[in-house]
Amino acid sequence: MEIRIIAHNSDDYEQMVSLRISQLLEPIGIPASYIEREKERRDILIGAFENKEIIGCCVLTPKNDTVIQLRQMTVRNDRREKRIGTAIIEFAEGIARKNNFSLLMMHARNPVIEFYKHCGYEIEGEEFFEVGIGHHKMQKQL
Repeated sequence: MEIRIIAHNSDDYEQMVSLRISQLLEPIGIPASYIEREKERRDILIGAFENKEIIGCCVLTPKNDTVIQLRQMTVRNDRREKRIGTAIIEFAEGIARKNNFSLLMMHARNPVIEFYKHCGYEIEGEEFFEVGIGHHKMQKQL
């Protein structure tokens, strides 16, 4: 497995968008147009690949000079439980540190909160709803 930064509008980016649509959006009835491709030009796009095929990904969006948000993280259904998600998180944290961010935060869907807790993230605040499902803000000092 190789984890790397993906160039916006590349073939790898198209694979990433397709993975996010199939794993994150379609299962909850959110249209593909939810992904604002032009805004992602300024984000850090991360993909995990096996044999040039994407198996997991996430997006890092700077919020200010010290805070970066992890968004749209997913691992292909048939590749879960293989520590790919943990490896993606560790890579993302390294990129965030390298870019001088001191806090990584996210809006975590309720079913994956335990995964993020295992990675050292803590819940901040009460449950809220985004895209029609329950989330919690989680964060970690880097």
